Amino acid sequence: MRGIETFSQLVSYDYDMGMYVLPNAAWMITDSPRFPHRGLMIDVGRHYQSIQSIKHIIDSLPYAKLNVLHIHMADSQSFPLQIISSPNLWKGAFSPNERYIQDDFKEVVEYAHYRGIRVMVEFDMPAHADAMCPGYPQICPSPTCTTPLNVANNGTFDLIEALLMEMTGGRPSTPGNPSPGLFKDNFIHLGGDEVDTSCWSNTPSIAAWLKEMGYTTDQAYGYFVDRVARIALAQGHRPVQWSEVFDHFQDKLAKGTIVHIWKPNTNVTEVVAYGYNVLINVGYVSDSWYLDNLDVTWDAVYGNEPCTGVPDSLCPMIYGGHGEMWGETVDVSDLQQKVWPKLGSIAERLWSPRTTTNLETAHPRIEYFRCLLNLRGVGAAPVNNKIAGQAPPNPGSCYAQKK
Repeated sequence: MRGIETFSQLVSYDYDMGMYVLPNAAWMITDSPRFPHRGLMIDVGRHYQSIQSIKHIIDSLPYAKLNVLHIHMADSQSFPLQIISSPNLWKGAFSPNERYIQDDFKEVVEYAHYRGIRVMVEFDMPAHADAMCPGYPQICPSPTCTTPLNVANNGTFDLIEALLMEMTGGRPSTPGNPSPGLFKDNFIHLGGDEVDTSCWSNTPSIAAWLKEMGYTTDQAYGYFVDRVARIALAQGHRPVQWSEVFDHFQDKLAKGTIVHIWKPNTNVTEVVAYGYNVLINVGYVSDSWYLDNLDVTWDAVYGNEPCTGVPDSLCPMIYGGHGEMWGETVDVSDLQQKVWPKLGSIAERLWSPRTTTNLETAHPRIEYFRCLLNLRGVGAAPVNNKIAGQAPPNPGSCYAQKK
């Protein structure tokens, strides 16, 4: 499939001759990806994305040989997905019309599969989970202090266990024996980031539990993420957790955990030396792979090397990474032009050899790729704008993009 994509990008239509041509044939191409995990995250918890919009994004990913779609399914603002075991969870959706039934994502997973795309779902917890509280207030500390989720209530973990079982089917897919769960991928993202534990210490019942257990709030945070990770592992799936989980608990994380690094101060070498696999998308820096950092240009993104500072012997522990399209200010109206063409820089960095770093040769390549995306119906914005996603400033050819 990736080879056919390469071939399709070599072929062009000659309008004067009225035929398809293969310039400079014959070609001999030997190629393979440097990293096995090359993806995009979209955030449907901050703004609703229609199923058709998600399919359009899936259609575009193979053009850059990307193979993972990470769905950040819920956040503090919205829980849009139908959960049969906990039918009130989607009371936390923005509106009755901004919800997904499970058949929606069954269709998305199958649609992606036939395009060579894995779909990895994320349910961020114990923070970023406020939208679970309207349906199940008992799993939240109090009506006025809603997260982190209630670590002192076993019912919190019962709900999470049933939720994950429904998503994963309790076992990974194998050839000829697909998982009965909604999401077939072997990874399930459990979040774990940006946890402010003050709600726990300020809620009398949880404070009493902490005292009974002899836990500090940080130890209770470790208890929560470890218990949820072990639920995922018991169901045959590898938990993915954000940087903070490693930063707090180091080698105490459950073996099999994948650390998704977004914080610049997380020591990647230390993570892999402890035996944990890594996904990279460092944010809030000048070469961030956070696509919502609109002032970070394609060339800065292109220079973000996943194995910087990591010994060559440990670099294989890094599976790859994602461009992350956080959705606070993005919805169906502008998703494609905020993702593309900057995501192409990340895609090439994850596919190509480490030595492929020349910006002068990469620049015309990404400009041409943006025009190819446009020809294929993808709303990729101009390459050279200082702010990603802006429309062209003047009339002109796609092939003569100006700042």
